[in-house]
Formats: sequence, structure tokens, C-alpha cells
Amino acid sequence: MAPFTVNPQRFDPYKNYRFRLKWDGKYVAGISRISGLRRTTEVVEHRDGGAAGNTRKSPGITRFEPITIERGVTHDLEFERWANKVWDLQMGVGTEVSLKDFRKDVLLEFLNEAGQVALVYRIYRCWPSEVQMLPELDANANAVAIQSMKLENEGWERDTDVVEPTEPGFTDPPG
Repeated sequence: MAPFTVNPQRFDPYKNYRFRLKWDGKYVAGISRISGLRRTTEVVEHRDGGAAGNTRKSPGITRFEPITIERGVTHDLEFERWANKVWDLQMGVGTEVSLKDFRKDVLLEFLNEAGQVALVYRIYRCWPSEVQMLPELDANANAVAIQSMKLENEGWERDTDVVEPTEPGFTDPPG
């Protein structure tokens, strides 16, 4: 099978620098980096009491690794608003956590070089377990100030309703 069915002339895989993140129906401004989507399934080893010395293996608990997102510091408050739903000192004792809506489903859109949505992953029941609003500051440095958020999640899946887009510049082969 060809790696690209709609654009069979395409040879190169997608690049990793075109993506968008969306929550609450809105794109989040300035995301510059997202860690990979990774899951690990533990191995359960077992053996029958009367079996020889070998063991059998079966899948155990599956864990979805946290996802870290980074962006340049701006006046957009989305990171801070979400982080404050998990813990907000201003709310007072006993009300620091918003149990009602601190979890969100997130969409990760992966784009081709032309900016068309090529793949979409749905990431379920995310919540920020770690947030850095300001980086270490250094008057002698020459860098963009980056804030980051670590999102715990309970799983992700590819949205298979999103199909390979017809890319500009590709045409059907002659014949």
C-alpha cells in the first residue's frame, strides 16, 4: 500500500512543525511545542503451575503519558484560567479546585506543509498537573520567554473521520 492514497506522488512523510491545539472550541494562541503522544501497556507475566519454566505474557494496565505544551508568554490567559480551575488560591479554603469543569477534551490538529489538516487526535479528560507561567529570567540571555503546561490525560485516539487532504500541486498521473 502506498503511504499516501489521495496524493500517491507524495514521497516525503509529514513534517513535525505544523500543528494547532484546540480546547473549549477555540485554538490556543502561540503553541510552539507539544511533546509526543505516548502510551505504555504493562506486561503481566504468568505461568501455569504445571508448566515448564517458561512464562506467558499478556497486556496489563495501559497508561497514557502526560503531554507537555509550550508557548511564548503573551497576554492570552487560557493557560492561567485552566490552571486556576485545578488550584486557585484566591478562591479560599475548600473551594480552591473546580471539580465541575477542570477536565477538558483537547484536539490536536496536525497540518501538512500547505496548512491543510492532515491528522487529528482527540485527547480525553485532560487537566493541568504542572504549569510554569514564567521561565527563569536572565538579563544576559537572548531568548523568548516560554510558559509551559503539563496535561494529564486519560487517553487519546486518532479521529479517522479526518482523511488525507488533496494537496495543492499534486495532480492525477497521466494515463
